[in-house]
Amino acid sequence: MFRAAYRRIDTEPAPGGGRPRRAKVGLVLGAGAARGWSHIGALRELDALGLKLDVIVGSSIGTLVGGCYAAGRLDMLEAFARSLTRRRVLGLLDFSFTGSGLIGGQRLRTRLEAGLGGLRIEDLPIQFAAVATEIGGGHEIWLRRGLLVDAIRASYALPGVFEPVKVDGRWLFDGAIVNPVPVSVARALGAERVIALNISSDRFGRGAVIQDPFGRPDSPSSVEEPAQAQDSSGMISRWWRGSNGAKVNGESAAPSLMTSMVNAFDILQDRIMRSRLAGDPPDTLVQVRVGKVGMFEFHRADELIALGREAIRKAATEIREHVELTRADAAAGPPA
Repeated sequence: MFRAAYRRIDTEPAPGGGRPRRAKVGLVLGAGAARGWSHIGALRELDALGLKLDVIVGSSIGTLVGGCYAAGRLDMLEAFARSLTRRRVLGLLDFSFTGSGLIGGQRLRTRLEAGLGGLRIEDLPIQFAAVATEIGGGHEIWLRRGLLVDAIRASYALPGVFEPVKVDGRWLFDGAIVNPVPVSVARALGAERVIALNISSDRFGRGAVIQDPFGRPDSPSSVEEPAQAQDSSGMISRWWRGSNGAKVNGESAAPSLMTSMVNAFDILQDRIMRSRLAGDPPDTLVQVRVGKVGMFEFHRADELIALGREAIRKAATEIREHVELTRADAAAGPPA
């Protein structure tokens, strides 16, 4: 319904009637914490298709993956992601109970700076932008210049978990709060064809309204928490000991603090994402089915990368309808 409004032919007429130029292609990498490792697989598959990207826009974890790709550091990031275990993930978290976030983020910053050094966004070979949220005003901030490391850190600074990041005098939080899949940013930067990757599409469905939940056999008090909630808090159960579907006297106990926080943020992000995509639809929306992976399960990179590749393979035909591929053999189809 919405996609038709943006559908165009694959090339645009050149000024003066010369050879048609290739339409400018933008890639949008959505938010989703650990599930964002699937973006790595998606980018690998897009490369295999022969897709040349002119614009990359990311929100939260999408900023990390997209920024590393634009900087030519995707190999480094993939090796790091695949090396993670539960123990190594916990070793990267510097807990702080005196600041504005549970994790100071200095250890992660050190790793990012070691890999990305002093790279600046304006010097990247691909036009890049990161989305963040300003504390106080709630403004949506587009980071298009400055240190790439600062933009990445600001864009993934999950409220209550990571401390906010100060950029150009503004304190910034996670971009998923205002624009989880920022198609609008790619359009504003001149992308004429936009491919968006959504990694939170199968978590909640459309969200029903339950008008009379009391006294019913399927009421929340008699149902265990969904597997996703258990997965999301599994890695950080050491932070707060609480219930994740456990039974107390035959009934489900209250969810832990982290389970409540993660699920609340998941729901918020899902609702905002649906609203924004309805108003700013991409030409191709790739739904990456990662709903069984929790937000903090960063140790499942192998599985997630494979899911990202699979999602692009399934969407390859639709992608070809909207963009011009650069490989001569691209029409033959994606690699087996």
